[in-house]
Amino acid sequence: MTEEILKKIKQLPPLPESVMQIEAVYQDPDSTFNDMVKILEKDPLLTADILKAANSPLYGFSREINAISQAVGLFGMGTVRGFALASIVKKSFPLDLSPYGISNETFSELSKKQHALTTAWCLRKENKLMGVLSPAAFLVEIGKVLIAQQIIADKQEDEFQAALEDLSNVEAAEREIVGTDTPEVSATIFKHWKFEDSLVDVIGNCLSPESAKTEDNQRAAKILHVVRVTVALNGQITDESVAEAKELIEAYKLDMESFDKAIETMR
Repeated sequence: MTEEILKKIKQLPPLPESVMQIEAVYQDPDSTFNDMVKILEKDPLLTADILKAANSPLYGFSREINAISQAVGLFGMGTVRGFALASIVKKSFPLDLSPYGISNETFSELSKKQHALTTAWCLRKENKLMGVLSPAAFLVEIGKVLIAQQIIADKQEDEFQAALEDLSNVEAAEREIVGTDTPEVSATIFKHWKFEDSLVDVIGNCLSPESAKTEDNQRAAKILHVVRVTVALNGQITDESVAEAKELIEAYKLDMESFDKAIETMR
C-alpha cells in the first residue's frame, strides 16, 4: 500500500449514524427481522434506494417489491444489509473512473451485476455466508475510486491505459502503475471504517482465497474471486469470462450447477 493511497483512506469522512445502527442490529445475535426493518424505515431515502436495487430485473422477481419488510423477507437480513451499505458507502465518494475507461454508470452496473450473480448463485445454498458475501460483492470494487483519483493526480492515465492493454489484467496494471490493487485498497478502507474482520479478510484475500483466516472466509473469498472473473470491468458477462470462472469453480470445488442456473438468470 502506498503512502498516497493510505493518506486518502485516512482522510475519508466517517460513515453516517445509519450505518452504525444497521451494523449494530446485524451483529446482535438477539436482533430480529423486525429490528432491521425498523432501522431501515427510519431513513426514507435509504429505503427508496434499497427498494430500487431490489427491484432490478437482474434478480428475476416477477412481482414488485414495494416494502422494506418484503425485501428483508425475500433476500434475508444479510443481503439487505449489503443493499444498504452499498447505497450509503458509494455516496461517500466522488466518482471518476475515467482512468479505467468506464463511466460512473458502468461502474455502478459492475457492482450491481456482481451482487446479483452472488445472490442468484449463493442465496439458498450458501445462505450463512451472505452476511459477508452480499456487502463484499457490492463493495469490493470501491478501491478503484481511490486508485483512479491517484492516477489522475499523478497524470498517469495514458500509462495506466497502456498497462491495461499490455497486461490484460486490471490488478496487475494497478500494481504496476500505482503499487497496489483494488482488493487491498478496498479492504483497507473497510478496516479504517472498522467493519467486521470477516468482511475485510474476504475482500482483501479474494485474489488468494487460501490466505483468508477461516474456512468460511476462504470459501467466501473463492466465491468472490469467481464472481469478479465472471463479470468483466465493463459490466459484461461473456462466454470467455464464464469459461474462466468455471475453471476456478472446479479448482475451488464450488457448486457448478447453481452457478449455471445463476448465469441463466443473469442472461
